[in-house]
Amino acid sequence: MTATAPDAAAALAGGSQPLLQVEGLQKYFPVNRGIIFQKQVGAVKAVDGLSFNVNKGETLGVVGETGCGKSTMGRLLTRLLEPSGGSIRFDGRDITHLSRAGMRPLRKDIQIIFQDPYSSLNPRHTIGTIVGAPFRLQKVQTDSGVKKAVQDLLALVGLNPEHYNRYPHEFSGGQRQRIGIARALALRPKMIVCDEPVSALDVSIQAQVINLLDDLQDEFDLTYVFIAHDLSVVRHISDRVAVMYLGKIVEIGDRISLYEHPMHPYTHALLSAVPVPDPVKESKRERILLTGDVPSPLNPPPACRFHTRCWKAQAICKQVEPPLVQIQPGHEVACHFPEERVLV
Repeated sequence: MTATAPDAAAALAGGSQPLLQVEGLQKYFPVNRGIIFQKQVGAVKAVDGLSFNVNKGETLGVVGETGCGKSTMGRLLTRLLEPSGGSIRFDGRDITHLSRAGMRPLRKDIQIIFQDPYSSLNPRHTIGTIVGAPFRLQKVQTDSGVKKAVQDLLALVGLNPEHYNRYPHEFSGGQRQRIGIARALALRPKMIVCDEPVSALDVSIQAQVINLLDDLQDEFDLTYVFIAHDLSVVRHISDRVAVMYLGKIVEIGDRISLYEHPMHPYTHALLSAVPVPDPVKESKRERILLTGDVPSPLNPPPACRFHTRCWKAQAICKQVEPPLVQIQPGHEVACHFPEERVLV
C-alpha cells in the first residue's frame, strides 16, 4: 500500500505519529425557511471531507479563493465550531466532539491567531489583561507573577513591556497583531492555527510579522496551520501546502514540488496569477484566466467541483468525483487529468 504524503513525511521524521490527524472533516451550516415553523431546506457545505495530517514542528499552508472554507476549517481544528462529520485527532487524542469542559485542558496546546487585529482584541481591556487572560483562565501560576510573564511576552514579540497598561486603540494594526500573537503564545502551545494573520496589514508590516512567526517557531518548536490567500506569503513560511476549492482539498504536497510542478488545473491557474520580479520571465509566463464565479457551497457542482471552470473538463469530470491520490512521492492530487507542465 502506497504511503500518503503526511505518512511519508512522518516516516522521514523518524516514524513519529503526526501531531494533528484529520479524516473526512465536514461542516454543514443548515439553511432554514419559515418564520415560525422553520424547516431546513438545504445546507451550506463549507467544509466537505478534508483529510490531512500535520507533523510536529512543521507548517502546513492552506490556500484558496475567498469562500472556499479555509477559515471554517481553522475554527474546526481549534474546536471553535462543532464538526458535522469526520474526525480530528490531536496528539493521539480524539477531540472531534469534546465538550467545552473537555476541551478546556487542551486550550493551552491549541491556539489561534485571528485575521482582524482590530476586532480580535477587547477594546475595554488593557493589553495586560488581554495577554494575561490565558494564565487566569487556565489557573497557571508563574514564578514571577502574571504581570512579569505578560511583559516578557510583549518583549518577545517586539513590543515595549512598559505598554502593559495601554488599550488596543493606542496601537497600530501590526502592533495589535503582535499582541494577538503574544496572547496565543502565553501558555506555550504545541500548535497554532494562523487564520490569515497578515492579510489586514500593510505589505511592509507583513514581512515583519511573518519573520516573527518564523523565529518563534524555531525557538519554541511550534506547529502551524497557516491559512492565507497570498501565495507568496504561503511559499515563504510553509513546509507543505494544501490547496482548497469549494470545501475540498484538490492538491497537497511539499512547497517546492507544488509551486514548481503544480498538477491540479486550479493550482496552476492560481500560481499563474502570481507576479514574478523578473521582466523577462514575466513576459514569457502563461496566464490562465478562469471564467465564471466560484459556485455556491449551498449547491456545489456534482463530481469534480472545479469542472464548471476547468479548461480540461470532460464527461467523466461531471460524473465521477476524483479521489485525492498520490501522483508523486509526497504530492497528492484530486484530478482525472492532472497537469504535467513545469512553471517557468
